Amino acid sequence: MKLTIGHLYPDLLNLYGDRGNIQCFCKRLQWRGIDCEVIPYLSGDRVDFDKLDIVFLGGGSDREQEIVCHYLMEIRESFYNYIEDNGVVLAVCGGYQLLGKYYQTDCKKIEGLSILDITSEWNEPRLIGNIVLNSPLSSRPVVGFENHAGRTNIGSHTAFGSVVRGHGNNGTSGQEGVIYKNLVGTYLHGPLLPKNPEICDYLLSCALKRKYGNEIALSPLEDTLEHNANKIMADRQE
Repeated sequence: MKLTIGHLYPDLLNLYGDRGNIQCFCKRLQWRGIDCEVIPYLSGDRVDFDKLDIVFLGGGSDREQEIVCHYLMEIRESFYNYIEDNGVVLAVCGGYQLLGKYYQTDCKKIEGLSILDITSEWNEPRLIGNIVLNSPLSSRPVVGFENHAGRTNIGSHTAFGSVVRGHGNNGTSGQEGVIYKNLVGTYLHGPLLPKNPEICDYLLSCALKRKYGNEIALSPLEDTLEHNANKIMADRQE
């Protein structure tokens, strides 16, 4: 078995160690004897979604988001078809915002891909700090770090989680992120997956099922360190 991961525009979108999500995918496959290939697609590269089992889209500044949006618009139809065909996607912060209708910054509107029925608008103050969620995708709390000025409204979409501590999508809804088919969009940096191995394994399982056509049980791993890191963050009082 083998999974191929597409890392979209790492030359522009790579804040707060988000590249670590790619490393987490690869290691948890490697530890189970499953092959993994990572294809980085840099600015201007043609993205072949037919080759990909997982797509990662990271975060960047407003300037970088605007540049990336130009490239994403060129592949919008194929990206949309990949997602609708249950392609696995993890989109963090700026990448999450760009999948919606638009992101209104403090000075201009950045048009999104409109793959998700969400909108994001800039406002002060920035929503910064450690965050803890309860998510239907994990039996343990989901932990991470958020730093965003965008306030995201997810409409009728399902949230990635409910906020236990922190701000989430907009600081008022009590929701964080979005789940759509096999896509997870979130503001959680840190990176997200090493401290939340159940989320990583959920996405890997979805990718394996889509590729091979049946449920493939992932062998359990020794996750004591990961669970300890998760617990320390979940229990931290700020």
